[in-house]
Amino acid sequence: ELATEPADTDEFLVSDAGTLKRIDYSLIKGGGAMELLHTATGSNVSTIDINGYFTSDYDHYKLIYSVYAATGNTDTMVRIMESGSVITASNYWFVGNAWYYDGTYSQESQAVGFNTNYIGISSTDNTADVRYPTTGEMLLSNPLSTSQITTITTNSIGYNSGSPPSAIRTWNYAAAYNNPGTATSGISFGYIGGNINGTIRLYGMKNS
Repeated sequence: ELATEPADTDEFLVSDAGTLKRIDYSLIKGGGAMELLHTATGSNVSTIDINGYFTSDYDHYKLIYSVYAATGNTDTMVRIMESGSVITASNYWFVGNAWYYDGTYSQESQAVGFNTNYIGISSTDNTADVRYPTTGEMLLSNPLSTSQITTITTNSIGYNSGSPPSAIRTWNYAAAYNNPGTATSGISFGYIGGNINGTIRLYGMKNS
């Protein structure tokens, strides 16, 4: 009796017109449109990095994140990695919209960056309360392409600074890493000020 999923190289016996043949599990297992490639966690660290998991099997990747800062009043950010190194050069473009609501007052705001050294994915006054993480999803496209730049879109929920916070926020961002001709090896999550806590899961979206 199998208690866990077989390894890809485990073999099964099948009958081919009465002849028994062995076949690897990898050739017969089912699969969805997305494959979990890696889970990264961090506790009061400078960044949470995911590097070395982009392959030619996927052009698009989804990242699910739930993170919070070690200190309040700071901006959640990401940076691209090349050959395992975080890129801090001013090659990033981003635009974002946000909504704020505290039960009485509602406000829309924008965030932009052009030739900056990071990509913002939330506003500058996040709470550091573990009970209220910034949670969302990211679509990252074409990381290995040397003919198209890497692009990112994000959708997040978060909360203003305070413990407990007094307002809820939503953020929607679109961004690009403007460094044509180079392949992206990974992505780094952090905060403008202080350390980061949380979990990030990387999924590959199958090309076929």
